[in-house]
This record gives sequence, structure tokens and C-alpha cells, in this order.
Amino acid sequence: MSSPELILVVDDTPANLEVVCETLSDAGYEVATAINGDRALKRVQAYPPDLILLDVQMPGIDGFETCKRLKADPKTASIPIIFMTALSDADSKVKGFVLGAVDYITKPFQEQEVLARVKTHLQLRQLTKNLEQRVAEKTADLEAALTQLQQSQIQLVHTEKMSALGNLVAGVAHEINNPLGFIAGNLKPAQDCIKDLFQVIDLYQKELPYPSATLQAFLEEIDLEYLQEDLPKLIDSMQEGVDRIHTISTSLRTFSRSDCDRPIHYNIHDGLDSTILILKHRLKANECRPEIEVITDYGDLPPVECFAGQLNQVFMNVLANAIDALEESNKGRSFAQIKANPNQITVKTQLSESQAVIRIQDNGIGITDAVKPKIFEHLFTTKGVGQGTGLGLAIAHQIVVEKHSGTLEVNSTLGEGTEFVISIPVRAIAVKDIQARICVDAV
Repeated sequence: MSSPELILVVDDTPANLEVVCETLSDAGYEVATAINGDRALKRVQAYPPDLILLDVQMPGIDGFETCKRLKADPKTASIPIIFMTALSDADSKVKGFVLGAVDYITKPFQEQEVLARVKTHLQLRQLTKNLEQRVAEKTADLEAALTQLQQSQIQLVHTEKMSALGNLVAGVAHEINNPLGFIAGNLKPAQDCIKDLFQVIDLYQKELPYPSATLQAFLEEIDLEYLQEDLPKLIDSMQEGVDRIHTISTSLRTFSRSDCDRPIHYNIHDGLDSTILILKHRLKANECRPEIEVITDYGDLPPVECFAGQLNQVFMNVLANAIDALEESNKGRSFAQIKANPNQITVKTQLSESQAVIRIQDNGIGITDAVKPKIFEHLFTTKGVGQGTGLGLAIAHQIVVEKHSGTLEVNSTLGEGTEFVISIPVRAIAVKDIQARICVDAV
């Protein structure tokens, strides 16, 4: 059963207080009293009432000033105030309503009128409270729905992006592997054939030491000695190229490896190396700047239980952002100035309390304090129109925090650079342990 509403009656006349209090008490209300404005203000702070009946003409602070102070305080502003006074002129009534009173009763008053007005305004206040609560609940529901929608959008974009990227990269790697296998398989036989041909030429030169003038002229034209020396080197260069392409192909497949729906054991360093290799074209020197140097400092990390493809996407987003930051810092600097203070990205890993920690740091322009709290927000970007979607770091944050129960933090000093710190458990959370082992066995 709910407690009765509390009504504060403020009047400097004891007879008036007695009559009003008796009327309200008989009607079932809890009543408190104050004989002047000062006491009323103190009483309201200690025990906020549900409604105030306020006299106007009182010594010290009058009713109008008391009302004004109550309405100026956010803690008491919502309490309904009904003036009860002998002042019945229109100006006094208007002043009372302007100050925030909800009603105005002139003395002498009728008991039933007072009770009716009190009941009405208490009901209105309760309805207002209920409405505010419902609005707050609806607002919270809408905010939760909006957050869920944003997360769903991020997940959808990420899933589609990873699917498209994975299919594209896997397809390219597959198409590369076919001719690559053919070339790699024929290089060794080609080397053997070339050695045999050179031996045949050596035998001919021994048995026919005096070639015709036409043959001698042709041998001088093609520079046979140089040819015999250079052709094996060409074959060795082709073998190096094949090995390089094979490394790239392996990196592509490592980067785009399809995740099962459970974490699997994965070498974090393979993912970092493959991502750096894929971004190699953006690191190379050009006419505007020297090469961006990538320094790797890998610690002793065990295999980590994770969603490998998704984690590689995090590395891609963070490293690409680092390159963007360095390109931005190069604006207005000459080639020589950049060379004197070269662009660098440092990738460091370490094991810390069963957490794999990956630090990716650049010496670019840094991030302002105003931007720093927003960088993981949905659709937030500092890049120009058409240059950024505002999804990269939001997706990265979701993958690290929600999918891996880890943390993604940023440390930055304006003008000195930015460091992203990725930290994920070496082992997936306990509820996934059995599922993870099943997935690894399946692989």
C-alpha cells in the first residue's frame, strides 16, 4: 500500500494552519507546516513534499519570493504550489502564475474547494511523473535499439566486406598458384637443359676449333661467353621471382583465411607479416617521400585462440590508418625534410598476464584530445568526403572487444604520433574452450 501524499502548508497565522491541516488530515493526507518562508525552504530541502499550500503575506520572505526560490532550484522546481491568500486582485494572481504557481485560492476559502484543487493537482503531478517515466523508458529503449542497429550495421558491413575480400583474395591466390606452379615446376628442368646445351657447345668448340667466318661472326655478335655466364643468372632471378610470388600468395591466403564460427589457434605474427606484405605497395618510396619504414619487434607469443581472418582485418585497418596519418603529416614537407625525420611504423608484440598485446605505433600527426574519444564511434571519420567511411576503427573495436573479449586502446600526442594497443586473451573465454577444440580438430 502506498504512503499518503505529503502536503506542506505555509502560513504565519496559527488559526489558518489549524483549519487547513485538519481539513487535509481528515481527507487522508499527511501534513507538514511552516510559519514563514525561511522555514518552508529549509523544510522542503529536508523533506520534499508532493504539494505546497503557500500564503503570500508573511513576515520576512513573502510567498512570492518563496515561490521564486523554490522554482529556481532544480531539486524543488517540479513541486506544485497553490497560493492561498486574501489578495484577490488580478495583478497578484497573474504574478503568482508567472512565478510558477499551478493554482490560486483566495481567502476565506471553502474546504471542499481546497480539497478538490489539491486532489486535482496531485493527480496531475502523478500523471506527469508517470509520463516522464514512460518517456524515459521509451527513450532508453530507442537508444538501445539505435545502438543495436548501429552494431548490426557494423557487423553486416564487416561480414560483407570480409566475405568479398576473402573471396577476392582467395580467388587471386588460386589463380596465381596455377601458372606459378607451372613455372616453378619447369625452372629446374630448364636449368638442366641449359647446362646440357652449354656442354654440347663446349664439345663442338673442342672438336671444331676453327669455325667458318659466318659462324665466327655470329658468335661474336651474340657474345657467347657472356651468354654462358649470364643465362644461369637469369634463371636464378626467375627462381627468386617465383619464390617471391609464392610468398605473396601464401600471405594472401593467410590474410584471407576463412574463419569457422569458433576460435582457432593462430600465429599472430603470421597475420601481421601477411598484412604488412599486402600493404607493401603503400610503403614503397615515391616521388614525394622516401619509403615508410616498418620496424617489427616480436615477442615470444604462443598460438592465440582467435578468429584469424577477423583479427587480420583489425591489423589491416590499424596499419592502413597509420599510413594515412603519415601521409597527412608529410603535407608541406619536402623530400629532404621527410628523409631527415623518416616515416616509421613500429609493430611490437608481447605476452602480458595471459594476454597477447600488439602495439602499432606511428610517428605521424597524432590525434587531438577532442577527436580521441570519438575515433571508435560508428561513422566517425576525420577524412574528407569519399576518403573514409568511419567504419574501419568501429569494426576493429567490435572485433577486438565483442568477438575476442579484449581491449583496443589509443594513445596519442598531437604532433608526435599515435599508438594503438590491441590486447586479447591467449585462450578464448572458458565457455568457448570445448567448441574451440572441436573446430581445431575439424581443421
